[in-house]
Amino acid sequence: MKEQNYIKLEFPSRSSNEFFARAAASAFAAQLDPTLEELGDIKTAVSEAVTNAIVHAYPDKIGRVLMRMRILSGNTLEIMVKDFGKGIENVEEARRPLFTTGGSERSGMGFTIMESFMDKLRVRSVPGKGTTVVMQRAIRLRAGMR
Repeated sequence: MKEQNYIKLEFPSRSSNEFFARAAASAFAAQLDPTLEELGDIKTAVSEAVTNAIVHAYPDKIGRVLMRMRILSGNTLEIMVKDFGKGIENVEEARRPLFTTGGSERSGMGFTIMESFMDKLRVRSVPGKGTTVVMQRAIRLRAGMR
């Protein structure tokens, strides 16, 4: 798919930046004229991806989180969230609903939520080097916008 527009952000893995990431994703996605439901889905998926990076990648220190958003052909939004933290030993296991390494206060539903709100989800991770989550969502063109 051909890239039509993009933005790159980098921020420290502080929980206060999760809201910033949601707002940035919402503002960037607005150019595709999503419905409020589509926008809510995107914000929720970004929140889960960024929270995973903050909580799991850097459990005892502050690290870097990168977020890249691209508008691709086909009115598709792509969002990449990348960290340089602990990484995931077994991605397949981590993607199972209710699996968590974050303790009893974590639901273990992050990847499941991302997958349910986005059209595509890819997760790549290298233990000790970090994790990259790439999500895509096609935004339906509304009547009169075609």
